[in-house]
Amino acid sequence: MNKIVIVTGASRGIGKEIAKELAIKGYTVVANYNKSENQIKELQKELSEKNVNIDIFKADISKRSEAKELVKYVLEKYNKIDILINNAGISQIKEFTQITDEDWNNMINVNLNSVFYMTQEVIPNMIHNKKGCIINMSSIWGQIGASCESHYSVSKAGIDAMTKSLAKELGPSNIRVNSIAPGIIDTEMNKHLSLEELEYIKEEIPLQRIGKVNDIEKCAEWLIEDDYITGQIISINGGWSI
Repeated sequence: MNKIVIVTGASRGIGKEIAKELAIKGYTVVANYNKSENQIKELQKELSEKNVNIDIFKADISKRSEAKELVKYVLEKYNKIDILINNAGISQIKEFTQITDEDWNNMINVNLNSVFYMTQEVIPNMIHNKKGCIINMSSIWGQIGASCESHYSVSKAGIDAMTKSLAKELGPSNIRVNSIAPGIIDTEMNKHLSLEELEYIKEEIPLQRIGKVNDIEKCAEWLIEDDYITGQIISINGGWSI
């Protein structure tokens, strides 16, 4: 297969699942992390025990210089980038009037600017090769907004807008750009929710369950393999947003 994939924020949650499954299926995966070195090395060890290799690279991609270094590393080692999965992100629950400039800037830098930097850095190689696939990790809140998560919702809505714009701009170069917008997924990011809150959410979801990381991974794999899908925001939320 020899397809080169960058997965940002790959040390845990959705990013970890995507990186792991793609590596197992034969993709050459470069898994980006920033602070969670122990977790990413555990993933690397887990896969090595199955005779599966995964490359890891530390970079704070909310900074242009480090995003550039990550892409430079991949191109120097593998000569191309076929797939970029922009998964890195943070969340924060805070009333709008309590959000500080630091909160706002940090959210936009990590969730939105990182997508801008990484995408802008990989595009020249994809254009040169006349092919590419970019998958952005959005959120249900980017579509319908979340109370006490305005800055998070804005960052994800920005990702969706960028996805649609780039799909139009890059389509003639055979580069596809899509977003996945998960609902509530069973990851560390949602561990703050109590059992009572989770049960209440389940009652609001037509399929009556919280999503799993492999629900998202399967969609990412589909978006990689299907070469006629672009500019789409794929909602995976059990019908919650209906």
